[in-house]
Amino acid sequence: MTISYIALGSNLNNPKKQLKIALRYISEIPTTKITAESSVHKTKPLGPQDQPDFMNQVIAVETALNAHALLYALQAIENLMGRVRTVHWGPRIIDCDILRFGDEIIDTDDLIIPHPEMHHRDFVLIPLAEIL
Repeated sequence: MTISYIALGSNLNNPKKQLKIALRYISEIPTTKITAESSVHKTKPLGPQDQPDFMNQVIAVETALNAHALLYALQAIENLMGRVRTVHWGPRIIDCDILRFGDEIIDTDDLIIPHPEMHHRDFVLIPLAEIL
């Protein structure tokens, strides 16, 4: 089993509810168990400011999946929940980003771990520190 940290964010359609829905779906990923959840933090958008504030949370999971399988499971959840990728850093119903995956360092076209921007984002660092 590998411990992974995942950042969740939403700013559309009752964001707190969307985080709860994402948590439910994540808890249903085979061989994956949520082991810790931060509190929910309200933050200003990183990109365009003409959008609602975000609700952000970080969770820890233990998983038997490899990093790419976890990524694909999270992307399937985003798609199931109706995520549309139109504007970079734009509004979204849900965003699920792998921050860390054990001690692995991964740099592929579709996945970079540790997340390359997490150390610049208080909306990730504060909830991550909360569960560490």
